[in-house]
Amino acid sequence: MGNHHYDPNMTREHTVSNWTAVRRDAGFEGPALALLSVMMVILITVIVCGNALVIVAFKMDKSLRKQSNYFLLNLAISDFLVGGFCIPVYMPYVLTGKWMLGKGLCKLWLVVDYLLCTASVFNIVLISYDRYLSVTKAVSYRAKQGMAHFAVVKIAVVWILAFLLYGPAILFWEQLTGKSRVPDDECFAEFYYTWHFLLSASAVEFFSPFLSVAFFNISIYLNIRQRRLGSKKESCSPKCQDAANLYGEKTRMSVRIYWNSMTLKKKSAAVHVFENYTVIVSK
Repeated sequence: MGNHHYDPNMTREHTVSNWTAVRRDAGFEGPALALLSVMMVILITVIVCGNALVIVAFKMDKSLRKQSNYFLLNLAISDFLVGGFCIPVYMPYVLTGKWMLGKGLCKLWLVVDYLLCTASVFNIVLISYDRYLSVTKAVSYRAKQGMAHFAVVKIAVVWILAFLLYGPAILFWEQLTGKSRVPDDECFAEFYYTWHFLLSASAVEFFSPFLSVAFFNISIYLNIRQRRLGSKKESCSPKCQDAANLYGEKTRMSVRIYWNSMTLKKKSAAVHVFENYTVIVSK
């Protein structure tokens, strides 16, 4: 039996080379290429136009410039950039199976793509948190609606956290490892095959936002439900009080009538006995 030496680096390199070979053959041709191109152009148009309308409406209508609407504007800007930059740059790559725009633009596209997608997720969490405050702390929330600087600070925190999650890894992973695993005609993050980094980043980007949004929405539902039950009790209280008063009055009248009837019976019985006694004595 021969000696077999297992080299994990060779295995990983073999996996990367196989994935690259498959990726190079992943381009589309003929009717499929035309159909996908038309669909992606329609998708880009819808994303850009829809979010552009939101941005223009916020710019034109000053009544929309409230703290809560700044978060919706932030989400619209991030989605607008996804449709205006990320998807158009990605189109030739996904349709042909080859990256033809160079390493520099590849790094830029990866940073912007990861940044915008992560910022969109964090924006949704921020919007849910804002809705949570508007329901659970309505008085203080309304008092801060005209203070736009609070919204700007929260938006800045969202973008900073979104960049720190993936940006440094995309830019400096190659320098830290000492080599690049991405071929010249491919474009993906260097940490694509580092499972522990992907797991940690996914927990921050997806699982934590999911739990946060679920908590905020459930809290909003329970708060609104509690308010409805309280309002029903309050609206029913006068009616219930009147009914109770009427029932009590009727009960007191019934007792009074019963007591009077019993008194009359006792008096009539006493009179009857007295009359009988008088008759007997007279005889």
